[in-house]
Amino acid sequence: MMSRVFASVSPFLAAALLVPVMAGGALAQVRDPAYAAARAAGQVGEMPTGYLGIVGASTPELKRLVDDINIKRKAVYAERAQAQHATVEEYAFTTGCKLVMQTQPGEKYQTPDGSWQVRGGGAPVRDSRCPA
Repeated sequence: MMSRVFASVSPFLAAALLVPVMAGGALAQVRDPAYAAARAAGQVGEMPTGYLGIVGASTPELKRLVDDINIKRKAVYAERAQAQHATVEEYAFTTGCKLVMQTQPGEKYQTPDGSWQVRGGGAPVRDSRCPA
């Protein structure tokens, strides 16, 4: 069912959703030293769903950190999705496309098949439904 939702995202809607993607709450995580350390250590990575994922073994602290960031992201997505007349899932997906593209070499991201990859110098593997 989710794939039908994502497949129905028109290119126009997808482009509109990407414009205000990361201003506000989702950017606040960059300032968190624990988040920066976990990202640099490869313990967390961007998922195509628009949320942060835990790579490998989890700890209670890491789970709390990721859950907190994802709760904040979802709140931003819900607000912006409503303003764009989109679903939270559509908005999160298009944001996920952008967040995966914004990963830096050495950072981890999840591919559409669910595997975790380390970003190299080239473009990351993204979902074929992501806007260009």
